[in-house]
Formats: sequence, C-alpha cells, structure tokens
Amino acid sequence: MSIIDLASERVRRKTVCRPGGQPAAKPAYKSSISVFGLGYVGAVSAACLADTNHRVIGVDLDVRKTALLSRGKAMMVEPGLDDLLSKGVDANLIGVSADAEYAVFNSTVSFICVGTPSREDGSCDIKYVEDVARNIGKAIRAKKEFHVIAFRSTIPPGTCRQILGPIIEEESGGVMGEDFGIAFHPEFLRECTAIEDFYNPPKTVVGASDDRTKRIIADIYDGVDDNVLFTSIEAAEMVKYVDNTWHATKVCFANEVGRLAKACGVDSHEVMDVFVQDTKLNISPYYMKPGFAFGGSCLPKDVRGMSKLARTMNVDAPLIDSLHSSNDGQILHAMSLVQRTKPKTVALLGVTFKKGTDDLRESPMLTLLEMMLAEGFDVRVFDENLDLDTALAHHLAHSKAGNGDAGGLAAQMPKLVAHSADEAVKEADTVILAHADPAFADAVEARKGEVRVVDLARVWPKTPAWPGYDGICW
Repeated sequence: MSIIDLASERVRRKTVCRPGGQPAAKPAYKSSISVFGLGYVGAVSAACLADTNHRVIGVDLDVRKTALLSRGKAMMVEPGLDDLLSKGVDANLIGVSADAEYAVFNSTVSFICVGTPSREDGSCDIKYVEDVARNIGKAIRAKKEFHVIAFRSTIPPGTCRQILGPIIEEESGGVMGEDFGIAFHPEFLRECTAIEDFYNPPKTVVGASDDRTKRIIADIYDGVDDNVLFTSIEAAEMVKYVDNTWHATKVCFANEVGRLAKACGVDSHEVMDVFVQDTKLNISPYYMKPGFAFGGSCLPKDVRGMSKLARTMNVDAPLIDSLHSSNDGQILHAMSLVQRTKPKTVALLGVTFKKGTDDLRESPMLTLLEMMLAEGFDVRVFDENLDLDTALAHHLAHSKAGNGDAGGLAAQMPKLVAHSADEAVKEADTVILAHADPAFADAVEARKGEVRVVDLARVWPKTPAWPGYDGICW
C-alpha cells in the first residue's frame, strides 16, 4: 500500500462510510472538510483547519503534493506550515485522497483552492475550477446529505451562479440551495504571514446560495472570527479582485510618489510616514512604502483579470489598465540606477518576489535579472529560499504570465547562484538589495565604500551617507 493509500485509510477509519456501510461513532472533531487543491491556500487551510480541530481530507492530482502532505510537509516555504501539518497528521486530523467521491462522501464542506491562472489575454482561466465542480457534482448525485461547496479560488463575478452552480446541478441532478449549497469564500492570506492571517483575518467574507450554507461556513470559524461578513455571491467574488487590485494600486502609487519626491530632494519615506498616519481617510499603511515593483501569484494576475473584466463590460478603467505599465516603469527605473553605476559585476541579493518565500512567480527581480544579463553584466545572485531543484522551473514557467524566456533563464540560473550573500558580494562592484535582510546589510557594510549599492527594499531605515549608495525612491 502506498503512502497516499495509507494516509487515506487512516482518514477512512475516522469518517462516516458511504451508503450501505456502518456509520462511525460520533467524531471528536468539529467537522469534516475536504480541501481540493494543495497549493499555498489549500495547504495553509488544511493545516489551520486541522489545528482548530476540524478533520481535513486533502485532494490534489499532483501525487507529490499529496505524498508530502501525508507526511506533514508542504511543497512551499511558509513559516510554521510544516509544523502545523505534521501536528495535524500525527493527530489523525489530516489525510489525503485522490478520489473526489471519497472526499465528498466523508466531508460536509469542500473548500475549492485550485489555481485560476491568467490566459494570454489576461482573463481568468477557470478550467480547473470547472473540472472540480464536475467531479463534486458527480459525487453528490449519490450522496443524500446536504453538501457545501465553498470556492476560494479567484474568479470573475458571476462565475459561481452562472457557470459553476449549473455544472454541479447538471452532474448531481440536485438543486442549488436545496440539495447542496455553494458559496464564494475568498481568502486573504499573505505569503510569509499566511498562518497569522488565518488566525487574525482582516475579514471573513462569505457569499452563499442559502442561509443554511452561510451557517455551516460561519460555524467553521467559531473561535477564530465571530464577525463573518455575509454578502451576495457576486459581491464576494468581486471583493477579492477589488482587494488585490487596490493592493497593487497602493504599491504603484507609493513608488510614483517616491520618484517625484526624490527628484524634488525630499525623503519619500518621511512624506509617506506622515501620509499613513491618516488611518481614517488613507485606510491602511500596508503596501504604502515606496520600494520595488510588485509581483507574486496574486496581484499581477488579478489586476489583469480586473482590467479584462472592465473591457468586457465596456467600462473605462485607465488607472487599472495603467498599473502594469507603472509597475514595469519601476523595474526600468531600477535598471537605470544600475546602469548609472556602470558595473562589470553585479550581486543581486534576493530573487523571490519578496522576502520569506520561495515563490518566483512573476518576481520583478527575475525581470531585472534578465535585463542585466541582456546588458552583458556578470551577475551573481543569492536567496536563501531559492530552490533550483523543485521550485525554479515551475515558478519561472509562470513568470510574466508564462510568456517570458523561462527556459533560458532556468538554464543559466545554476551558474549564477552564490552560496552566501558574502560570496555574492565579494567580487561585485555593484550590489542590488532586493530584500530587507540583515544578512544582506552585513555583507554590504563589510565592503562599504568599495561597492556601489542600489537599494530596492529600504534596508536601512535612515539613508546611509556613504558614497555609492542609491535608493530607488529615497
């Protein structure tokens, strides 16, 4: 028996049986939840739900993910995640299965956390969500109990009610809101702080087809968040797009302020420190520090989706349409600062899209790296979370929505990687600081005055006075 089968069997012994079997004794856990898709959101959800005493069945077609999860491990770097997963597995609260029917029969709620990548035209590709909806619908056809399907993947407004609900009705023969419930339940988990965000959510939003579904999902968060915000399904779908588009807007807005402030001889951080004191009108200080470009798995994709949605609806949205152009401008601005140093050898410290993750998807550092290599610079890179064996090819394939020269960069990367920040900086005449890491600061300070520095992350709260230092917006 494989490790996946063993894990599934461990879960099977704790769950209700399919029709015709003997029902299990009353469970000691709160509820049983199947999680479809074991990427960032799915793995974190599984770990945290188990930690709050829910039984979880993880479902994914990628056998590597299910095999790792059955051993209490995840495929990505996220502080505290492996510890929580291991705890859940040891407590028999986490198991895995490749069988959608088994997962549905042995859970009352299914969380759908599969990917919704960007298509070439920027629209949201929902084919994986549709596939899961069909499989769950087929399973529900033979299940007598009411089942809740909560979609967490980012999708355009109207998708649940107009596409996914009808698919489940067709496959199950049931009626939405009577035989099963659907909900859009957006996640607001930030990479690097995802577990903290689960336990201290900025908000918990549920758009549901019926009151019963609302109550079932709200009960899951008993003790975590007692102030669940209920909306229409369409509003919940839209909230996720709006949130991520606003976060992207804040990054670009702050960087444009930073460039203008620097041109006027003003410290942009001094300006923005005053600006964010207004929490009544300016909303939040998060993302409101001038720095480098945004990247990652959410903001670039969801901005494209929001822009495509506006075009589809014949709505003029020039700011949204301009966000990627502004973001690219910040990368070009950084490149101009590097070119100004006239380097021969450059050290790039930090490659992932932000500190504390191994995620390279649409990392602006990779775009900057490609530019420098095209210029003929000798580049050395260092990032403690860079994984050449497992993460690189997958994440590079998703950079620039899959349109970048991922193969070429992936082939070159092993030759560029240093074993430490000190090694990367040792022979460099220009150092780019992409992450605010104390180890990077130490490596640069050891060669202070000998190297030129382009700081993209405001590594030092006060701008260093030594010659050769240049901040991107300060």
